[in-house]
Amino acid sequence: MNMLTEQQTETNQTTDRKYLVPFILITSLFFLWGFARAILDVLNKHFQNALHISITHSALIQVTTYLGYFLMAIPAGFFINRYGYRRGVVFGLLLFGVGALLFIPGAAVGSFSAFLLCLFIIGCGLVFLETAANPYVTELGAKETATSRLNLSQSFNGLGGIFATLCIGQFLFNQTEEGGNVVVPYTILGILVLVIALVFSRVDLPEISHVATAEDEAAGSNISKLFSHHKMFVFGLLALLSYEVAEISINSYFINFVTGMKWMDDRTASVALTCALAFFMVGRFLGSWIMRRIKATTMLLICAVGCVVCILLVLSNLGKLSLVALLCNYMFEAIMFPTIFSIALTGLGNLTKTASSLLMMTPIGGCGFLLMGLIADRTHFTLPFLVPLIGFVIVLAYAAREYKLAKK
Repeated sequence: MNMLTEQQTETNQTTDRKYLVPFILITSLFFLWGFARAILDVLNKHFQNALHISITHSALIQVTTYLGYFLMAIPAGFFINRYGYRRGVVFGLLLFGVGALLFIPGAAVGSFSAFLLCLFIIGCGLVFLETAANPYVTELGAKETATSRLNLSQSFNGLGGIFATLCIGQFLFNQTEEGGNVVVPYTILGILVLVIALVFSRVDLPEISHVATAEDEAAGSNISKLFSHHKMFVFGLLALLSYEVAEISINSYFINFVTGMKWMDDRTASVALTCALAFFMVGRFLGSWIMRRIKATTMLLICAVGCVVCILLVLSNLGKLSLVALLCNYMFEAIMFPTIFSIALTGLGNLTKTASSLLMMTPIGGCGFLLMGLIADRTHFTLPFLVPLIGFVIVLAYAAREYKLAKK
């Protein structure tokens, strides 16, 4: 038995080494979209200050960007199914870069709507990147280490978020009435992304193929097969949507919450958000390491319980203890996206790319921040955390079900 385990471990390590270079290249993309998504959380408060708009109005930043995810996820899946992972990545980078550079004419127009259009285009680009990269990482090596591998890649997503909130936060919240010029970081980002697109257009990324099954040859679309024959995938889809509602809404509301509670000013709040995202990144690195030793389903269940407890403490309005609980929540929630994503894709074979495109519609959950903004504008700054609480409870239900199935 020990000899078989050692042989399996050696085989897994050999397989992982084979795909090391593609893995490193794809992982660099996680940093990029982590940076792009985290900017939104700073941009939200910046536009409130510069344009004198409400939390609810500024929430259109998240709504517009994640609407791009929702509308383009299935087209992205079709594109990647037909043209492959590499071209999907390149096309996503081109949309991302163009959207960022459009901030230049957007600033000349000078309207909030022009900036929203730019963010929508960026969102369309990001969904191509994520639809290609997330499942590709799970395929680059042994299936036994797929969840751990995706958590490792997603850790660099957290690193991108840290850089965005710290650097862009300090730049935009420069203690002047208008703040920094938002065009500057987006111009630099746009140029960098287009250079990376050129690099990816020149490299060779191996395509992963699966043996055709009876399900592949059966009548019906891939989407109908997923909803008809893979009930736990559908539950995973709901759980991932619920997680996105919770995670994106908390990130977007963070600066509004800590400043609204009079704990700190905008500039300090952006640093506090950076610290929270550092907890998030550490949580993913730790999660990746731990899940090489315990089952992913067990880890997901533990973290789901942790998130529910933390948000209940925030809702209890316990002063700085609530802030500590909120920071701890970032540690617990860190492994959820890659873990749910990987578990939901398990055993789907040639349906993987289509399933991935459906899973990448879930960032539309970021619109949950709009509901948090509506509640905050009309009640108290603590009450909006009911929204992420409901999300984490659904994740807990999914984690408990997967844990039971894994025990059988």
